[in-house]
Amino acid sequence: MTVHSALPGHAGPVGTVHLVGAGPGDPDLLTLRAARLVMGAALIVHDGLVDPRILEMARPSARLVSVAKSRSRHTMKQEDINALLVAEALGGQDVVRLKGGDPFVFGRGGEEAEACRAAGVPVQVVPGISSALGASAASQIPLTHRDHASIVSFVAGQCKGLSEQDWSGLAGKGRTLVIFMGLATAAQISEKLMGDGLAPDVPVAVIEKATRSDMRVLRAPLAGLAELVADHAVKSPALIVIGEVARIEGGLADHTIRAMALEAEQ
Repeated sequence: MTVHSALPGHAGPVGTVHLVGAGPGDPDLLTLRAARLVMGAALIVHDGLVDPRILEMARPSARLVSVAKSRSRHTMKQEDINALLVAEALGGQDVVRLKGGDPFVFGRGGEEAEACRAAGVPVQVVPGISSALGASAASQIPLTHRDHASIVSFVAGQCKGLSEQDWSGLAGKGRTLVIFMGLATAAQISEKLMGDGLAPDVPVAVIEKATRSDMRVLRAPLAGLAELVADHAVKSPALIVIGEVARIEGGLADHTIRAMALEAEQ
């Protein structure tokens, strides 16, 4: 994978940490470099949202370490993940740190890269297709459109102090707002946006498990976002798209998505 380097004052070779984007789910959407790293890795440290089919690409002898996180349960704190990556690399092991979507779009890859550099560990970043771009393409909801939107904003919906964040100007006429990790705070998100003046009937699309066989696209007005998430028991990974583009339906692809959703519910 990588030629091991030497670190002054450290006995033995030092491995490289590869921060690899696994994309939105479908293994076919991995970059060639990401696929090669996964197939050749001796150690893969992966998030819980990485599609199992991607992990199945690893060689049988590879060690797979899950550091899955959820809103209510963390297998490992971020500080401990950083320490794990550094410790393995200082022990001479190359590490593939596999992250859903892109490592630098709400993936905390920046923090992991900083921790590695601070410890003298070489780090490389392999970009992946962001979940927002993958979900947009799979659902055929364009994030930008000549008639509807020329500005796109990405925000995290589970950050601390959600009510204190300034989202003014992020949604509205000519704009698309994409919310990551917003299922648990759907009610607060809709209240916040309407409180800032966004109309209750602004269209919303919730894209669940984008690019996967059980993908669903659910639609509602902004005022009905929380009810939509609850009534359909939407699970992560899911993205919320707010704006006029959410009205656009993808023809045959959209019918296929609906058919898959019906099959999943039966």
